[in-house]
Amino acid sequence: MNSLKSRRQRRFQIILTVVMVIIMLITVYPVWYSLINSLNSAQDISRNGYAMLWTRDFTLESWKAVLGDMEIIKAFGITFARTVIVTFFQTLITAMFAYGFSRGNLTGKKFYTVIGFLSMYLNGGVIAYFILFNAIHIYNTFWVYILPCLFGGFYNVIIFNTNFKAIPESLFESAKIDGASETKIFFRLVLPLSKPVLSALGIFTAVAMWNDYTQTLYYTKSTDLQTLSYYTLSLTKSSEAAANLGNAMNSGMSSVLTALSDAASNYKTIELACMVLSAIPLIVMYPFAQKFFEKGVMVGSVKG
Repeated sequence: MNSLKSRRQRRFQIILTVVMVIIMLITVYPVWYSLINSLNSAQDISRNGYAMLWTRDFTLESWKAVLGDMEIIKAFGITFARTVIVTFFQTLITAMFAYGFSRGNLTGKKFYTVIGFLSMYLNGGVIAYFILFNAIHIYNTFWVYILPCLFGGFYNVIIFNTNFKAIPESLFESAKIDGASETKIFFRLVLPLSKPVLSALGIFTAVAMWNDYTQTLYYTKSTDLQTLSYYTLSLTKSSEAAANLGNAMNSGMSSVLTALSDAASNYKTIELACMVLSAIPLIVMYPFAQKFFEKGVMVGSVKG
């Protein structure tokens, strides 16, 4: 009986391992595909199509173009600064609001709950935001990336609230007996015990901010304020325009078609290099943040 159970467990482990490897390959391959083709020459891609497993004609021309373009570097800096600032302050401000919301002695809690749930399903839309940002003079400024994103929304409040309520009340009572204020309790007690949820929501916020291009699209008009995602989108449109123009030309104009095809491929390799560049910070950041995804943080926090 034990040997049969052991064989079933081994069979299950093998199947589970195979499935997880397949999922991992499906997840990693798009990044690998972008990387190898960004390192491939545009002329080779225009003649033979995209490489599937390895580069056929290795070159660093696309990466030299990307790293040598001040517009891309500036867009990277804007995106990096926005992501760091918003991730830190949004997580902190949302956690502070959620802590107050989680306390039983909060006055008007039902009113805040109704307003919070309404905000999850109703909003003014792009036009209302555009009018508001114009009225407070943050349209087409760097502040349009910061101020509207300082609060993480009521959904994050609910997650924080659930985590804070799981902290034993005896810890709060002990801290208050020792003379700790609510501010000291929040920063010295609540935040250290909330590292997993802070890390998780911080990662979600960072990914959302890093990949967002709608703020640039709707609420800025200066090229000095474009984010990396928006710049990559612009490159995508340029490569598609070049490819469509080439397909629309007369087939007898072979030299023109070849030039347009090479131009479209060159745009595409630069676009892929931008995609890989934009993915690198998140790939590097995740392993460091993952260590906070652990259980049992509160084990032993309450004595007796």
